[in-house]
Amino acid sequence: MPTHLIGNDAFQEADTTGITRQATKHNYLVKRSDDLARVIHEAFYVAKTGRPGPVLVDLPKDILIAPAPYAEPSFAPHRSYRPRTEPDSFRIAEAVALLKRAERPVIYTGGGVINAGPEAARLLLEFVRLTGFPCTSTLMGLGAYPASDPQFLGMLGMHGTYEANLAMHGCDVMLNMGARFDDRVTGRVNAFAPAAKKIHCDIDPSSINKNVAVDVAVVGDAAQILRAMIAAWKADKQQVDKSALATWWQQIDVWRAKKSLRFTQAMAPGSVIKPQYAIERLYKATRGAGKETFITTEVGQHQMWAAQHFKFEKPNRWLTSGGLGTMGYGLPAAMGVQIAHPDALVIDIAGEASILMNIQEMGTLAQYRLPVKIFILNNQYMGMVRQWQELLHGNRYSESYSAALPDFVKLAESFHAVGLRAEKVEDLDRVIAEMLAVDRPVIADICVDQKENVFPMIPSGAAHNEMLLGPEHAENAGGYTGKSVTDEGLVLV
Repeated sequence: MPTHLIGNDAFQEADTTGITRQATKHNYLVKRSDDLARVIHEAFYVAKTGRPGPVLVDLPKDILIAPAPYAEPSFAPHRSYRPRTEPDSFRIAEAVALLKRAERPVIYTGGGVINAGPEAARLLLEFVRLTGFPCTSTLMGLGAYPASDPQFLGMLGMHGTYEANLAMHGCDVMLNMGARFDDRVTGRVNAFAPAAKKIHCDIDPSSINKNVAVDVAVVGDAAQILRAMIAAWKADKQQVDKSALATWWQQIDVWRAKKSLRFTQAMAPGSVIKPQYAIERLYKATRGAGKETFITTEVGQHQMWAAQHFKFEKPNRWLTSGGLGTMGYGLPAAMGVQIAHPDALVIDIAGEASILMNIQEMGTLAQYRLPVKIFILNNQYMGMVRQWQELLHGNRYSESYSAALPDFVKLAESFHAVGLRAEKVEDLDRVIAEMLAVDRPVIADICVDQKENVFPMIPSGAAHNEMLLGPEHAENAGGYTGKSVTDEGLVLV
């Protein structure tokens, strides 16, 4: 669309900037070639600084094909966009003093630590070790803190661990580092961490007090905040109450002993594969693959099982769609990772429904010879939809069963890839080994238990200590009976 036809309802005209405004951090419509270089430099600056986000540049056809003068980027401060990265030293001191007086502290980390770069993750590890406090993570923050570390409680939130959610509910001081108190974590807000003083560290001032009222707010870059907190912690001579902290860890160990992620896999020949077992076997196989491993996911039950059972030790090894929950995210994301890291092992853990959202990208994998592995947990359902219909809507199933799926082995072969299938438990390790050994795109169709659900689960509208723990446990958490799921909760997804 050339600039002179904008607003005339010409052929294929669409208000691209208007349509994308809700899904971008910022967007531009370039109407003069002389502005192009400045806009491109500015767009990259806006995208990468502050709270990172997508920036769209709309180029009309005449601007796209016309010559445009190049200009070097300006390093002068932007007149209206100046994200704050350095934290206020008074707020840092206030936060550290509050943490040192805590008897039941918890450190709650999110994707902001990942976005702040590897140095932020290193500083997080240093700070958690320095304090001796327990640490948990949101879905988007996985990998910022090593999953194998004994101070890590696992993921928190709707499908988080028993110990992480109860530690959040029972804490007296909470340090939120780079997370946004979203509804998947808080559950019913009026019952969220009722006895806790809350410290919120975020680069985006608009996130402070947006969902949960906090006692101390620190605005800045996560790495800069952590660096300042470490220095302030060492300078502050007040000692942590080690006796109270030891008692707190004893309580956490009691919660850990619940083993909220446990499941039972029958090993007799012909047994159906549990999806959790498939993830665990995949994780073990990748540990011995001798390559850097990156995991992407689509959205649904498979995503939650991957988050629970695949352990991440480093940041930026886990790519998933959290806030928007976009089915179809995983395959294009894996493609990009493989291009950026050509020697790495890149696996898209998918569901049979989500993978079909962008299945045409299999052609891109073939064209550019990208050896991405697609590991489908195939239960023939839109599994998370079916789980909610079963547990919260009285087994009233509607449009969640996939009655006309393709043959994924043949589909892979039609895209010049390798197709594999595991139908029973004895097939699983062989299929995973074959998938990892092939230097080509692979679709591995793993046929899993159709009725398996993701547990623990905080039903939407319930408090974050009210968890369904599943069939492996005799009772639910917090005395949960299901009665606290309100009509307001039921309308949430």
